[in-house]
Amino acid sequence: MEEKLSFQSDGLKLSAVLHVPAGRKPGQKLPAFIVLHGFVGSKDESHAEIQARMLEEMGYVVLRFDFRCCGESEGERAQVRCFDQVADAKNALTFLQSREEVDPDRIGVLGHSFGAAVAVYAAGIDSRFACVISSCGWGDGERKFRGQHPTPEAWAKFTGLLEKGRRHKQETGESMWISRFDAVPIPEHLRKNLSPKAIMEIPVETAWSMYNFRADDVVGDISPRPSLFFHTADDIITPTEQSLRMYEKAGQPAELLIVTGTSHFPLSPQDAPRTKAILKGWLDKFIPSPLGA
Repeated sequence: MEEKLSFQSDGLKLSAVLHVPAGRKPGQKLPAFIVLHGFVGSKDESHAEIQARMLEEMGYVVLRFDFRCCGESEGERAQVRCFDQVADAKNALTFLQSREEVDPDRIGVLGHSFGAAVAVYAAGIDSRFACVISSCGWGDGERKFRGQHPTPEAWAKFTGLLEKGRRHKQETGESMWISRFDAVPIPEHLRKNLSPKAIMEIPVETAWSMYNFRADDVVGDISPRPSLFFHTADDIITPTEQSLRMYEKAGQPAELLIVTGTSHFPLSPQDAPRTKAILKGWLDKFIPSPLGA
């Protein structure tokens, strides 16, 4: 069952969809997950929607939502700031804890890519999250960008854009806008995995926010709650080493899973069955659902 709804985050109305497994009995409180979408993406027609439906099939209540300034949520479009998204994740948790379908003490958070960085940070500073799954995430914005712009020429071009945008804001009071692919390069053949509702242009301030965001700083505070760092091998969008470094900094119980397959999108159709089986094993160990087959 999917129910479209909304909740409040810092005075903004965020658009969301709640998934409730068909096998839930009246009055039964189930473990739940909040699913966070990727960089200026959407909860709909996206990896976040695929993840949410997968978790619902495994017996979890799931809330997927559009971050502020994205999708159908309120906020100035594309003016994304990482710490605002952390606040959105925490407010989503507060909302989900109030639902009668949900066990309020067994709510995890799963994020993909940008959403994974937000998920790790949110779980690191808010002990109400029971566990965290980071899918192709990152822990250090500057180091991530260096991996995404690896040559001296590419790095000079990217940092030049950042500085030009900073000056433009200082001189005019207005944001300078750039292509999302100038910040986060994605090869043409992988762009089909983006939501059709994803934003294609961003203000430079959004890139600066990511540059200065470090989930690495708080990942060690998730322990003793479980964490899973899941990444595709040789990810050409978000460097795989980002998950390796977060795992190294995490306390136990933490697990690291590196899989081959479609770069950066581990639930692409050809890879989904194996990916789901791996995730199911982890979930059964750390936050099992009574509806799990």
